[in-house]
Amino acid sequence: MQTIAPLWLWATFVGIVLVSLFIDFVVLRKQGAQDIGVKEALNWSLVWIALSFLFNGLFWWAIKDATGSTEIANNKSLEFLTGYLIEKSLAVDNIFVFLLIFTYFAVPTHYQKRVLMIGIIGAIVLRTVMILVGGWLLAEFHWVLYVFGAFLILTGVKMWWAAGQEPDLNDNPALKLLRKLLPVSKDYDGEKFWTVQNGKRIATPLFMVLCLIAFTDVIFAVDSIPAIFAITSDPFIVLTSNVFAILGLRAMYFLLAAVADKFHLLNYGLAVILVFIGGKMCLIDVYKIPVLFSLGVVIGILALTMLLSVRTAPARSKS
Repeated sequence: MQTIAPLWLWATFVGIVLVSLFIDFVVLRKQGAQDIGVKEALNWSLVWIALSFLFNGLFWWAIKDATGSTEIANNKSLEFLTGYLIEKSLAVDNIFVFLLIFTYFAVPTHYQKRVLMIGIIGAIVLRTVMILVGGWLLAEFHWVLYVFGAFLILTGVKMWWAAGQEPDLNDNPALKLLRKLLPVSKDYDGEKFWTVQNGKRIATPLFMVLCLIAFTDVIFAVDSIPAIFAITSDPFIVLTSNVFAILGLRAMYFLLAAVADKFHLLNYGLAVILVFIGGKMCLIDVYKIPVLFSLGVVIGILALTMLLSVRTAPARSKS
């Protein structure tokens, strides 16, 4: 696997992630078990987005300094931005499933923060491993691109047909397995994942929620990571765009949870994006679609879907 990023930029990226997680943990501890308002969630979402754009600026400067080419730097920073937007948009679908899980288990909002924070750390570790493995596969076996492309197209078609339908958690295989393997308490014990009843240590419903969140992220990672490989094969760009999209997941969850009904058509847009990215992968040896065009398509589809959602939401709510 080859990357254009210098070693010091890798070290800087790791340092930024560690500091960001530390700050998030400190803020989480100071807040305690209290609800997060829409304004606070919006402010933190803007902070994470701004951090991602600042890193992309640093990335652009590092590539220009290393290669002496503004054109290469522009192209690589566009690859990062496109990958970031794709990952951020696909995270929205992930968040809607998180919301369904929390609602199903009636998790109080002030207990959801800890689950999301642990889920973010797990997602970063998991996706790092998957990206490194995926990068190695693409470097060794070029035909894997076609497999990834076909998989994304099928996933997009499936997402289109499933849009607007509520998934039934009672049929979730992970939940069925957990219920068979673990004794679970009927009530929550604060933010604890384990509690003691009749002298025995058993899981709380919050632990079940954490396991389902982790299982869900594995499923979504299988969809989203190949989508970024359609934009670039550089493991640094794939990893950094992915991780920066994940870092703001907790704040974005509480923001979108408040306005979820207003973007009821978003899944259709995400389905079209997946089909487009999958088609791009399958055509890579015939015609390589420019990164700038891909970026425009992603932004255009998201903007159109959100606009149509907002315009049709009132008529939908009256019916």
